[in-house]
Amino acid sequence: MKENQNESPNPTASPTKRPIPPYVKALSGSLGGIVEATCLQPIDVIKTRLQLDRTGAYKGIIHCGATVSRTEGVRALWKGLTPFATHLTLKYALRMGSNAMLQGAFKDAETGKVSNHGRLISGFGAGVLEALVIVTPFEVVKIRLQQQKGLSHDLLKYKGPIHCARTIIREEGILGLWSGAAPTVMRNGTNQAAMFTAKNAFDVLLWKKHEGDGRVLLPWQSMISGFLAGTAGPICTGPFDVVKTRLMAQSRGKDGQMKYKGMIHAIRTIYAEEGLLALWKGLLPRLMRIPPGQAIMWTVADQVIGLYERRYLPSAPL
Repeated sequence: MKENQNESPNPTASPTKRPIPPYVKALSGSLGGIVEATCLQPIDVIKTRLQLDRTGAYKGIIHCGATVSRTEGVRALWKGLTPFATHLTLKYALRMGSNAMLQGAFKDAETGKVSNHGRLISGFGAGVLEALVIVTPFEVVKIRLQQQKGLSHDLLKYKGPIHCARTIIREEGILGLWSGAAPTVMRNGTNQAAMFTAKNAFDVLLWKKHEGDGRVLLPWQSMISGFLAGTAGPICTGPFDVVKTRLMAQSRGKDGQMKYKGMIHAIRTIYAEEGLLALWKGLLPRLMRIPPGQAIMWTVADQVIGLYERRYLPSAPL
């Protein structure tokens, strides 16, 4: 007897994974960014101060934090929080959303899976996009605010984020807000290529969690995966981060010239004047901030994404 043409396909075949919409990824990232910024701003301030220290004024992380607190007040450890929190919120929204859209172009039409090659390219593209659109101008303002020393608000050159941005545009032109764009692009592109690929790999390896399978990782599981995924980037991109900070922090001297002419010139100058290890200044506070930051962000993001999966993807394959 001839089989019914309308009979359902083999029940053991794996159905196509239903995708998580980019806007859900963007929302999850922005919420994670708010929590991360609030928790980790002091470490970012210390990292910036260490990277800008050419005279050895700070003896290490603890000494730097204690000195800033003693001479400028504890609140100084949260200098630049407003642009930092706004920057992280927008950055993670753009990063997660654009990465989801780019991954869509690399998904297998039948299985819905993305290869590691596709994840790397998508992550790099998301990093480049966030670096140019969000990260560079916000970090220029943040670093200019963080490098200011003193207790008297009236004596500070930059009175706040808006005043800082206006002053930079007036004195250096609109492109002054994109100082250090080249090393920022290299840093963020490389970081995100590694981070998205590693996060997915650790989720699968440690917890057998696949995107779209309807399962939600426990918060501590997300924290472990996020922490591990965020560790390799700072080591690989240390020189780009130091150069980025130096380029963003500098302003024109009395002769109208800049000390560093660009990314390559800055690397050569720092190496010649301060030695090779100077290109990894601030690495320890970066390792204290970025992996925990990714742990916090992914803990929040995975819960938001998991909530969507449980509520709207009930038929997702296990």
